[in-house]
Amino acid sequence: MLRVLTCLILLMPVLARAEGERPGDFDYFVLSLSWSPTWCALEGDRRGSPQCDEDKDFGWVLHGLWPQRERGYPSYCPSAKRPPSRTMTAQMADIMGAPGAAWHQWKKHGTCVGVEADQYYGLMRLAYGKVVRPKALRDLGRDVTLPASLVEEAFLEVNPGMAREEITITCREGRIQEARICLDMELKPRRCGADVIRDCRMTDALLEKVR
Repeated sequence: MLRVLTCLILLMPVLARAEGERPGDFDYFVLSLSWSPTWCALEGDRRGSPQCDEDKDFGWVLHGLWPQRERGYPSYCPSAKRPPSRTMTAQMADIMGAPGAAWHQWKKHGTCVGVEADQYYGLMRLAYGKVVRPKALRDLGRDVTLPASLVEEAFLEVNPGMAREEITITCREGRIQEARICLDMELKPRRCGADVIRDCRMTDALLEKVR
């Protein structure tokens, strides 16, 4: 599998030159990490998602690995690739929270990458493993309000090779929502496009503790 992923990463620059909305027409990736307590409070609890069960203690979960253009992004691309099996999506729940999240990401974003479903999930897991999630944010033990910029600082501190223009923190309804890291075709941090760098400027955003 690792050999296959390596070959795919090397091929990505070629795929990126595809025209139109065909799979492969993108310039870089956005790795989106979602703060699970925020998603559960705003959506997941209402949906009865297993990600939000009382016995779960998710912090930063993998929202997705999104193909991105320098401006805009493709989605829901027509694809002849076979959709993922239930086994494939279930195997992603350890880092995505629930199988349904993995299915949705394939349907909306994975179809635009130009690889098979298992290879897309492999790239997602590889990208997720390359970014260190700040342990200090998991260990707070209580709800806090803080500047969103401090969350960005925490990521930069534990990821020495990452620069400010390569990560953005988003907020939603007064809460820390996501950390989005821009990656090149080799899954290394790179500068985000202008439409991705939209940092939350809140100084009192809620970071709810891990359950």
